[in-house]
Amino acid sequence: MRFEFATAGRIVFGEGTLKEAAPAAAALGRRALVVTGANPERAAPLMEALLAQGVERVLFPVSGEPTTDTARAGTARARETGCDLVIGLGGGSALDAGKAIAALLTNGGDPLDYLEVVGRGQALEVPSAPYLAIPTTAGTGAEVTRNAVLASPEHRVKASLRSPTMLPRLAIVDPELTYSLPAEVTAATGLDALTQLIEPFVSARANPLVDGLCREGIGRIARSLRRATTHGDDPDARRDLALASLFGGLALANAGLGAVHGFAGPIGGMFPAPHGAVCARLLPYVMDANLRALAAREPDHPALSRYATVAALLTGNPAATASDGVAWAADLMAALAVPPLATYGMTPADVPVLVEKASAASSMKANPVRLTPEEMTSILMQAL
Repeated sequence: MRFEFATAGRIVFGEGTLKEAAPAAAALGRRALVVTGANPERAAPLMEALLAQGVERVLFPVSGEPTTDTARAGTARARETGCDLVIGLGGGSALDAGKAIAALLTNGGDPLDYLEVVGRGQALEVPSAPYLAIPTTAGTGAEVTRNAVLASPEHRVKASLRSPTMLPRLAIVDPELTYSLPAEVTAATGLDALTQLIEPFVSARANPLVDGLCREGIGRIARSLRRATTHGDDPDARRDLALASLFGGLALANAGLGAVHGFAGPIGGMFPAPHGAVCARLLPYVMDANLRALAAREPDHPALSRYATVAALLTGNPAATASDGVAWAADLMAALAVPPLATYGMTPADVPVLVEKASAASSMKANPVRLTPEEMTSILMQAL
């Protein structure tokens, strides 16, 4: 057995911990590019705290999921204004944009020089500019991952910049920042977090350290996701989801993902589909396809018993079968009104190209079993 575990230089978790961001930033730089989501007003308390600490601030809002153009524009803005520090405050889009900008700020060049799959895949050899990641949603775990997902409009696909040098210097996870999330965002991001706990647990690269994080996180989402969508100000439920999201980020960064995310990248690149909602829609169908493929071709594969463990954690029944886990995930998807993929413009005619693109996705490499084109087609047709 051999495995590695790498994460952010420091992780701070807890209610009210946002107040620790400005003093930490002051120790790392003098002028910060603050990357936010579409509503930069949410960053007002942080901006004031930075000013009080003597840190100059340059605001860079990100509308929608980040693209290669977003990364180019943000890097140019940071260079023009002399920023020596990057802070990401927002959901996964803002955090990934900030991570990409911090890497490009020190490495130079264009995002396509380093992008996987559709880019040149060059190594990001120079450590990123100091980066502080502060999530305001509970889903992506991007505050502790070594990659940044960017859409490449010219290729109609999402792919990653990836390097151990991209890990944030500091991740601050304050559950209070998620209290005001709408129910639909809570549901989609929470199901994304669940996916990012299940996929690493059954991954071809699973390891004992990650296993513990996944077990703990799956149980927290199972008991709290529905509650958080209906009672967004419940501190216990919000804390559970924030922890589970953090654990999912730690897990995926060190054990990989699987077919759900293998599909999600191409789908997000071709259609205006939110990442969390896509993962939520695909999860039960991928679980079912993996179970069928494993039973048919690799009946002794350890992932089969791991899926049974997932089912026990989800249902609270130690005797649950792997199929019970699939049913639980499908019931939750229905209860949270996750929309079908056709909502975003996807049609059966798009399936063949999506299967081709997903087959080349890096996340597919960690799926516990190699799915056939026919099995992948069936997953997408069911999710439509």
